[in-house]
Amino acid sequence: MAENLFIDNTLSKEEKYKALLPQIEALVAPETDLIANLSNVMAALKQGFGFFWVGAYLVKEDQLVLGPFQGPVACTRIPFHKGVCGACYTRRETILVPDVEAFPGHIACSSESKSEIVVPVLKNGEVKMVLDVDSDRLNDFDEVDQKYLEQLMKLAENWF
Repeated sequence: MAENLFIDNTLSKEEKYKALLPQIEALVAPETDLIANLSNVMAALKQGFGFFWVGAYLVKEDQLVLGPFQGPVACTRIPFHKGVCGACYTRRETILVPDVEAFPGHIACSSESKSEIVVPVLKNGEVKMVLDVDSDRLNDFDEVDQKYLEQLMKLAENWF
């Protein structure tokens, strides 16, 4: 498959997810390398939605370690008990944060980040990574983002 995405910016957010997710799946299907797939997924999400920041934090020993991402420089290591990503790891569930300043223990990797959604990737009951998506606007994520990003991260289970 050619490494091209076809994105119609006139579509609603849900329609855009419905159009983009099969393209991402086709893009990563023939590849077995975790980093290659994560890199393309982050690029596709950034290109498709223009997110301020989108990236993966991989579980390594006793912390989350920065993986492929798109956006400004980021925190390199996050303890399991810190911030939104740490809470996602600990709770093993998606966390939607309309205002990061109101989230107890938020880690400000960028002062421009205003809202966030973090989705875990679970394999055999263990968190393997979290997908972190930040916006520079308040209350920018909703149930539509959660539904489709969770679907995408279900696909990512196969890469571990």
